[in-house]
Amino acid sequence: MGELVQEELSALESIFCGPDEWEVVSCSETGGTSFRINTNGQGFLDENIPLHLSFHLPATYPFCLPGISVNSHHLTRAQCIVIKEKLLEQAEKLLSEPMVHQLVLWIQQNLKYLIGQPETTIGSEDCSLSTSTSVNDGMWITLLHLDHMRAKTKYVKTVEKWTSNLRLTGRLMFLGKIILILLQGDRNNIKEYLILQKTSKVDVDSSGKKCKEKMISILFETKVQMEHKRFLAFEVKEYSSLDELRKEFEAAGLKELFSEFVLKLANHHQFLNQIHR
Repeated sequence: MGELVQEELSALESIFCGPDEWEVVSCSETGGTSFRINTNGQGFLDENIPLHLSFHLPATYPFCLPGISVNSHHLTRAQCIVIKEKLLEQAEKLLSEPMVHQLVLWIQQNLKYLIGQPETTIGSEDCSLSTSTSVNDGMWITLLHLDHMRAKTKYVKTVEKWTSNLRLTGRLMFLGKIILILLQGDRNNIKEYLILQKTSKVDVDSSGKKCKEKMISILFETKVQMEHKRFLAFEVKEYSSLDELRKEFEAAGLKELFSEFVLKLANHHQFLNQIHR
């Protein structure tokens, strides 16, 4: 089993860590690895539809397509076949890179568009499915600090890709050497983002080799409050002054967050710069 596959399996096990979410069926150097992921997708009315996804990663994966099967007691056999075909189509676009987590995210986000109206997907015996909670009930905001970005262009593109896949909004903010990531969205999605951030080779070390992010810290996290602005998108922004960055936080209803964490961080950077002069 290659290093990329080992890292992907480790990340998947960390992400799908709830009861019965993850199960490895078999694993061998020649036969590849088989595992199951039990998750949910959103139906036409945003109801949760259980999905049982089975994957087989051949020894030559990720340079070949994974084997995929889809089952759900709430979907017809024909619908499961359609979902499998669409997942394989997506997999073809991701050849040569670990793809399972992206495929799971894709079906979670697009299930409703594949299965159509609820009366054609869920039988009367399943009408007790609970609808999802309102967006605000699960909305959280998290502020992260990154120590540095050596491969900035690639790093930024990766962050944008992750936030898009996980439906997170907010800001990636640069002020001199200060790098902040402000995330807003479902708390579970933020958790998945953090796992990706810590387990993926997203940057390069001093010798130019790909490396994982080891110097990220969570400055603050809380449930979104009434006074907090709802970000409509994730944007990358560079600021020319601390005052400009302060205005961004104040406009988002995060004045106290700026004073307690960002200002202290900026003062610390200023202190270090004075020492090294």
